[in-house]
Amino acid sequence: MSAVRPPAVAGMFYPADPRQLAHDVQTYLAESHPPALNPKALIAPHAGYIYSGAIAASAYATLKNIAPQIRRVVLLGPTHRVAVRGLALPDTEAFDTPLGRVKLDVEAIRAIAHLPQVTVSNAVHAQEHSLEVQLPFLQSVLGDFTLLPLAVGMATAKEVAEVLETVWGGEETLIVISSDLSHYLPYATAQRVDNNTCQDILHLNQSIAHEQACGGTPISGLIVAARKYHLTPHLLDLRNSGDTAGSRDGVVGYAAFAFTGEKNHARH
Repeated sequence: MSAVRPPAVAGMFYPADPRQLAHDVQTYLAESHPPALNPKALIAPHAGYIYSGAIAASAYATLKNIAPQIRRVVLLGPTHRVAVRGLALPDTEAFDTPLGRVKLDVEAIRAIAHLPQVTVSNAVHAQEHSLEVQLPFLQSVLGDFTLLPLAVGMATAKEVAEVLETVWGGEETLIVISSDLSHYLPYATAQRVDNNTCQDILHLNQSIAHEQACGGTPISGLIVAARKYHLTPHLLDLRNSGDTAGSRDGVVGYAAFAFTGEKNHARH
């Protein structure tokens, strides 16, 4: 393995200044009041923080009670810039953000390296934002953790699920799927389409098409695994860029979900 992947979208998708970034993330988290849940998996959006930061925070705020036990994060997001067959790992030892360094999980990488749908490509990861924008939230909520970052290209839900199941682990492992919803539809149309997509996810219907969610493939893989492990999805927030910081002419949809296990429901 080679060196470290530096941040590619600091100063664009989120502040490059560490103090400003920490302040912004903590503000989003403090203003989020999700239900008491102990998630095994999350779905969170990956746009610029002014657009989707508050929605992402509603997912990460659910980790408050279980953060001390989480030691490994399996993070999947769609590729936006470089096409790839399967799921791509980076050939690096760590990812940097303005908030510090996150070491990759060598044991988890070894566990999935033999799978035919897993490849290695620094080019895929170099400019990819879908994984990077989740890291400051994870760094702000969790203690010391390692990362298994997978950029998902052309793959099947079954291929994604096989990777997830290989590194499923126990309460020490959190799975995060990075995805936005519909792209550049008129406001009312986007609301209808995104609501239907959320209903599909809540009912564990797959597959989620790429037109419904840019991370449809990793979401569909999570749904396959969620069925196997009897996880229950909870919708935490659903909005779009017309609700947060953009015009309503052509909006991008954002949703946050938490998936809990049979024994993971927090007591009310």
